[in-house]
Amino acid sequence: MAGCAVNAASTSSLRFFGTLHTSFAKGMIIGLKTRIIVAAVFLPLIFVVLFFLPPYVLAAIMSMVCAISAYELLRAIWGGGCLRVRIYAAFSASLVPIGVYFEILTLIFPVVFFVLMSLMFVESILAFGSEGQIAFSQVLITLFGGTLIPLLLSSLVGLRLLPQGHLLVLLPVISAFITDAGAYFTGKFLGKRKAFPLVSPNKTVEGCIGGLVIGSVAVMVFGVVVFNTTSHDVRFWALALYGVTGAVVTQLGDLAFSLIKREFNVKDYGRLIPGHGGMLDRFDSMCFTAPVMFMLMSVIPAIVV
Repeated sequence: MAGCAVNAASTSSLRFFGTLHTSFAKGMIIGLKTRIIVAAVFLPLIFVVLFFLPPYVLAAIMSMVCAISAYELLRAIWGGGCLRVRIYAAFSASLVPIGVYFEILTLIFPVVFFVLMSLMFVESILAFGSEGQIAFSQVLITLFGGTLIPLLLSSLVGLRLLPQGHLLVLLPVISAFITDAGAYFTGKFLGKRKAFPLVSPNKTVEGCIGGLVIGSVAVMVFGVVVFNTTSHDVRFWALALYGVTGAVVTQLGDLAFSLIKREFNVKDYGRLIPGHGGMLDRFDSMCFTAPVMFMLMSVIPAIVV
């Protein structure tokens, strides 16, 4: 009888863990499908905005992206916080891409930074000693979300305004999105060794290598397409530098924002995009890739008119 009881318990445990494993596998497959479907819908729209539509459309969209990203950052890592502060940050962030589009960034950015900083110190002074007291670190977080993140993302608008900007602005997008996708799928199917378990538990060494290789190749393929379909000269040695550098900083950007999430015990910055998290979860690596591509294009042009 005891043996039967043990066997029954063992069978029950096996069924439980089997059901758990099946549920986990189904959840992973559903999440993967959702991620692919959303990407399949949004990537063509992004291409149309970047390549065909005038620069002011991109500036308007990036203004919205920056505002949402700033709001998400403060809500995620500050908890409930002060709604007014989140609105200050979102509004400030929305102005930076507009300043880039109108080529008045050197004027508008110091104004935005100073006004937001002043508002934060006013809020901190008024709230000091109360339950809603604002720490100095929270002031810096607000400035980071309201001014620095939009400044980095606004490099996309700056690239679009350059001669042949409809081509150049595709470089950081291809580099960031393809590197992310390459690292994700390589890690899912081939990943065995954890790369940064404390910062990004799902990242593997194999995934990082896959992202580096696939992202670099994607940029080179883009160069081949441009060379064969336009009259522009393509410096492939420079483009190779773009590809490798872009793939590296893309993964650094992803890890940097993962580090912030780990420090504040946050899974995602938001839930706006199914399968991808919030706006900032999707554009975190772009904060690193876009300005690096802009700097490289300014110093070592890879596509020459």
